[in-house]
Amino acid sequence: MASLAISELIWIASLGTISGLMIGCIGIGGVILVPALVFLAGIPIEVAIPAALLAYILSGLAATMVFARNKSIHWGMAIGLCIGATPAAFAGAWAVSVFNRLLLEACLGLLTLLSGLNSLRTHNVAEIPDSKVSNRVLVPVGAVTGFLSSLTGTGGPLVLVPILISMSLPVLTAVGLSQAIQLPIAIAATIGNLLYGKLDLNLGAVLAASLTVGSWYGAKLAHTVSRAILRGIVSAVLVLIGAFILANVGWRLVE
Repeated sequence: MASLAISELIWIASLGTISGLMIGCIGIGGVILVPALVFLAGIPIEVAIPAALLAYILSGLAATMVFARNKSIHWGMAIGLCIGATPAAFAGAWAVSVFNRLLLEACLGLLTLLSGLNSLRTHNVAEIPDSKVSNRVLVPVGAVTGFLSSLTGTGGPLVLVPILISMSLPVLTAVGLSQAIQLPIAIAATIGNLLYGKLDLNLGAVLAASLTVGSWYGAKLAHTVSRAILRGIVSAVLVLIGAFILANVGWRLVE
């Protein structure tokens, strides 16, 4: 970070704000942040992922406060998710330190694309008001979410939102739970990255400040936009970003 010019810092902060807006509103901005840092700002993915996860601590707290204030978080389900996610996120941070860079990018792209396709597939699934999912299901879902989110730097919502929507949970409930699960994932992954990875505290601070601003206003926006629009945005953005990342990885493999 010390070698970056002021214009680059402003650019990174802008990327963080836009990502935070999408995280707070539709729960998937994290998938945009890491590719943007890698492909637009030229930051190595093994540095971008830990910095993004550090930033999610503050931004996740801000968005969670807004959702909690609007009573959009089912805390009983959130507990089950967090129990599974926390140790798995720590394991994911270790995996980042040993995985090949291209493999990390491929995992990020594939996860994004599959999540988008799943969201499209469940586009017409009926939401069940006040529906609940048992902790026997939520704990393993949380574990999968924690590991993959820590491995790819997406913070939790990218993986969790499509899964919960496929279970017929209302999209606002799914996004609210995805905000709550960010905190244990980000904290556990950051501890792991301090031990095993390359944690750039300066980059993390810039991202934390910009993500928090975006997440705060995005969370407010989520309570004013129709749920059908939210679901459509989630589906389209995930598919487009996933396809882009995989195409980029494929191009570099054949060079």
